[in-house]
Amino acid sequence: MNKLIISSSPHQHSDISTSKIMLTVIISLIPAVAASGTFFGVRAIVLIAVCCASCVLFEYLSRKVMNRPQTIGDLSAALTGILLALNLPVTLPFWMAITGSFIAIVIVKQLFGGLGQNFANPAIVARIVLMLSFTGPMTTWAIPKYWASSAFSETSVIVNSNTVFTGATPLVSGAASLNDLFIGNTGGCLGETSALALLIGGLILIFTRVISPSTPVAYIGTFALLTWISGGDVPYQILSGGLFLGAFFMATDYVTTPINVKGKIIFGIGCGVTTFIIRNYANYPEGVSFSILLMNILTPYIDMITRTKPLGTRKKSKEVKTDVQ
Repeated sequence: MNKLIISSSPHQHSDISTSKIMLTVIISLIPAVAASGTFFGVRAIVLIAVCCASCVLFEYLSRKVMNRPQTIGDLSAALTGILLALNLPVTLPFWMAITGSFIAIVIVKQLFGGLGQNFANPAIVARIVLMLSFTGPMTTWAIPKYWASSAFSETSVIVNSNTVFTGATPLVSGAASLNDLFIGNTGGCLGETSALALLIGGLILIFTRVISPSTPVAYIGTFALLTWISGGDVPYQILSGGLFLGAFFMATDYVTTPINVKGKIIFGIGCGVTTFIIRNYANYPEGVSFSILLMNILTPYIDMITRTKPLGTRKKSKEVKTDVQ
């Protein structure tokens, strides 16, 4: 005799897990990590390792203190550490990077309930807090292969008893060639200089269907359109700064971005408009982090206005009340 099995939704299951998704994103970041090591040396790899390890440690300790099940196995903390490091300059002191990891994991993620409950992307919030708190170290950009340079520099800083020659980013100086911007042979944060590496990683995420192309296309397309209308150099502006890193890896976060395609497009357009305004009319040459954080805050409202209606439902008609004399 066949039994009718009744269970709550969802009724369709997939073998895709959180850890598999996080691992795919980590793999897609390998080209950017390799590029950072190529252009900024061993210290870049060490800084990434420090951020990754400290994020995992803070997640373990915070879950232990709050007496909650351990979640370090889902790889989300490790991914947050890598993303945070890719948003930092190679010269940043390690203790500042560890402070950023604490902010990302403990304050932004765990105090709000853990993965799935955070209101904004942890790595972005950590980067913004570090930027506002340690503006000098966060805006000291090493020139590519600084260890081989003997003359070219605007300033120099000492890192681990070695002189590191630094210069302005392309968004400030406007001196880099398009080829250097595309390959990554220019100053900037670890993960934002090589557009080629980020593009490879982004395509991996799209072809494996980990992310939808809706947000990156809307983000980059909106920014490019506004730059073209304003008479700016579209290729230079697109390849400079953290636009690719933000569009492919930060603005596509499952937790802090809209659910459906319409919402993702609105989110991307909002990021593009905000980035354009900040880059051209604000005091900061870069606006990717601030724009994504702002749109993260607006995500619940975007989801609300783009929410799909169940099949077969009808909009309730307003009742007309009449006074009976």
